[in-house]
Amino acid sequence: MTPAVFAGAYIVDIIIGDPRRLLHPVVIIGRFISFSEGLIRRSSLIDKRKGGIILWFSVVIPVYFITLGIAEGSFFINSLFGMIISILLASLTLAARSLYDESRAVIDALNGGDIVEARRNLSMIVGRDTEDLNEKEILRAVIETVSENLSDGIIAPMFYLAIGGVPLAMAYKAVNTLDSMVGYKNDRYRDIGAFSAKMDDMLNLIPARLTGIIVVATSFILRLNWRDSWKIMRRDGGNHSSPNSGIPEAAVSGALGIQLGGEVQYFGEITCKPTIGDRIKEMNKKDVKKAWVIMFASSALMTFACITALWMIR
Repeated sequence: MTPAVFAGAYIVDIIIGDPRRLLHPVVIIGRFISFSEGLIRRSSLIDKRKGGIILWFSVVIPVYFITLGIAEGSFFINSLFGMIISILLASLTLAARSLYDESRAVIDALNGGDIVEARRNLSMIVGRDTEDLNEKEILRAVIETVSENLSDGIIAPMFYLAIGGVPLAMAYKAVNTLDSMVGYKNDRYRDIGAFSAKMDDMLNLIPARLTGIIVVATSFILRLNWRDSWKIMRRDGGNHSSPNSGIPEAAVSGALGIQLGGEVQYFGEITCKPTIGDRIKEMNKKDVKKAWVIMFASSALMTFACITALWMIR
């Protein structure tokens, strides 16, 4: 991975985002996961928990080597062509622009007075039930999603892009996609998705904590409440069912002076999550805008850090 490719990938993602008219690699990975899961479920010879391990390796390893082959093959054709392909592939592992666009669609619907459309748009980016959410619950869901995906969709791919290039970053996306598709703790996925969930937790241990530190630093730069960002991250970062997702959520909640977590409904069942942060004030639409600013500023700071590290290594 070169500083030029990394910078190019970040710029392409910020300006263009995910190409909606083209088949995204994550969509292809998702279809392959569904196909492989179906084969394992239909087999009476494979224990579902062991089948989950087979599923993980049968997806992640091919994604790594196929991406490696495409990247190396493009450079074999021409160095400039190889750089362009690498930039495009790397940009597809990042999700800053798409996260902004998709969460912005929710807020635009609220601004237009269409809460039904806001709920529908929100359902595209969260796993919780959205049909009965009020405006405050929608705002909370958007901020939680932006905060959590700042790690999963931006900082973590950048981390793996910097240390292992495009193949490792794309393999991470496969791991993340597996977790989002089969990593549930319900009757259907508890066995077959257990390994995928554990591997996703493991690979996000460092990026999630790095994200928290970056959010604190970004809050300082933006003159937000960086002291509370640090305090709440350390105090409430573990108040989540995931060992990682609570870290960035706590850092953002502290910076904004709002409280996240609480009652959420999944598949018709209400779950009471621990709260994250102190309710210094009631959250509003301005807090969503501040969360977007934190997201973009944090991604820029991480990009600068990675480019600097890659330049120094070279």
